[in-house]
Amino acid sequence: MCGIVGYVGSKVATPLLIEGLKRLEYRGYDSAGVALMNGNGLETRKAKGKIAMLEAAVNGNPVEGTVGIAHTRWATHGPPSECNAHPHHDCTDEIAVVHNGIIENYSVLRQRLIEKGHTFKSETDTEVLAHLIEEAFSGNLEDAVMDALNLVEGTYGIAVVSTRDPNKIVAARKGSPLLIGVGEGEYFVASDVAAILQHTRQVVYLDDGEVGVVTPEGYRVSDLKARPIGKGVSRVDWDLDQIEKGGYAHFMLKEIFEQPTTIENTMRGRLVVDEGFSKLGGMNIPREELEKIDRIIITACGTSWHSGLIGELMIEEYARIPVETEYASEFRYRNPIVTPSTLCVVISQSGETADTLAAMREAKRRGARTLGLVNVVGSTIAREDDGGVYLHAGPEIGVASTKAFTSQVIALALLMLKFARRRDMSAAKGREIAQAMTELPQQIQQILDRADQIETIAEKFKDAQNFLYLGRGYNFPVALEGALKLKEISYIHAEGYPAAEMKHGPIALIDENMPVVFIAPHDSVFDKIVSNIQEVKARGGRSIVITSRDEPALKGLIDFEIRIPETVEMLYPILTVIPLQLLAYYIAAKRGLDVDQPRNLAKSVTVE
Repeated sequence: MCGIVGYVGSKVATPLLIEGLKRLEYRGYDSAGVALMNGNGLETRKAKGKIAMLEAAVNGNPVEGTVGIAHTRWATHGPPSECNAHPHHDCTDEIAVVHNGIIENYSVLRQRLIEKGHTFKSETDTEVLAHLIEEAFSGNLEDAVMDALNLVEGTYGIAVVSTRDPNKIVAARKGSPLLIGVGEGEYFVASDVAAILQHTRQVVYLDDGEVGVVTPEGYRVSDLKARPIGKGVSRVDWDLDQIEKGGYAHFMLKEIFEQPTTIENTMRGRLVVDEGFSKLGGMNIPREELEKIDRIIITACGTSWHSGLIGELMIEEYARIPVETEYASEFRYRNPIVTPSTLCVVISQSGETADTLAAMREAKRRGARTLGLVNVVGSTIAREDDGGVYLHAGPEIGVASTKAFTSQVIALALLMLKFARRRDMSAAKGREIAQAMTELPQQIQQILDRADQIETIAEKFKDAQNFLYLGRGYNFPVALEGALKLKEISYIHAEGYPAAEMKHGPIALIDENMPVVFIAPHDSVFDKIVSNIQEVKARGGRSIVITSRDEPALKGLIDFEIRIPETVEMLYPILTVIPLQLLAYYIAAKRGLDVDQPRNLAKSVTVE
């Protein structure tokens, strides 16, 4: 992985391709390249590092053409280098391939091709595809691509061009997102709609096992046996300004400040405050089946897994349904107990996370009904789940997820109300929670209005080497999320723990150089966490405490306080996480780091 752009039309393709790559920079990458057909052959330019390096290479040695493909690479096989950057060629330099995914049997295929006389130039798995297509070519590019892919094991989203069958891009996908953009007299291929949104809003989403062919005359889609498939055109409703920074220094900061709006969008039309329940029309679960669900499994990765932990606590407390929150990456590699009365909730911002998608497919195979919580309309999970809840948080460009997390927690709260009000939750309790949910946007804004106070704290801790984050109950997952945010963008080692677990080992780390962040709103376990704060104070540790009121018990115990508004206990995570997002952001920015594109990370993890 990470980003693919292709163009066929009448315009000079180079600036369109590079512009598209820039729109995909947020996904994370370590090298980039373009390949164009200029009438005399294939011309390729590649560079290690940022797209600016590729631009310099193109400006120094221009290449033009009206058909081309481009790619940003996130290294898997072979280190970041110009040689390993995409596109990759065959032996004759007549075929060029860009690829997201992993070819699992590439080493076997590579050896066979070497024995047939093929010469490899890179360490990548992708180069195998170019040579397989060369080996299979007999006059028609799409036939050669299909023959090659039928030999491949693994995942792919690919775009291929060849001078032997010009004015054509062949695209195919299995497990890695790919779409066709339909313009006026021009067509695009991309791994993400952001790359082409400036030129068209009309897209055709490819599904696994599908091959798309685009030419200046149009597009067609088939399966891997060349059988035609009718595909509808979808319209993208995002505005271009939603993927611009809008005056903020970084996308991450913009997205943190968007959260009063984004969680309101997640609730809009779904929360019935007067009656204390939610309407989730996209669930597609009849009432009688809903009432038969006796177990819920939540599968997710990273930040989405943390939101799932909060959802587990909500649903078990109020709906009294047993819930397990599992790492999607582990779920399908064991023998999980799944029955037709099990609901599998899969959470993914992109809707393309490879491990989460695989877990959902495994749950379906075992007979469970699946419900997707995703942010991207038309994503693979959204198309394959039995029902779903769109987050409506808008495009999230920063690699470190912020607004998607809070929208996921809101969506899980709505799901909880859906179940709980059909069981034992009273209308009064439902109204209390629903009313508290409507107050969250204003309460988040109150925290954001004091962001400068958190920036001041960040200045004092920007040179720290380690952090501990401690919380209890609903705020233990917030401790995990706060630590993850700091790790992702500041590269400071940070760990989240249940606060009571500190004395079972981590307390050995406490000294004057160890900052400890406590998430301590006034909830049912507040008195317990005060004891944990006292333990840190007694050992000389420095504490940053997020709390919700002026509390005499904290006087003299804490070094820095971040005050948040009060709400019902299950909703505190939506408020307590905001200061942690800001703290991580300001520390990373003050360390001079690339906040939106942290090293080694990709926005959408489409490989295992």
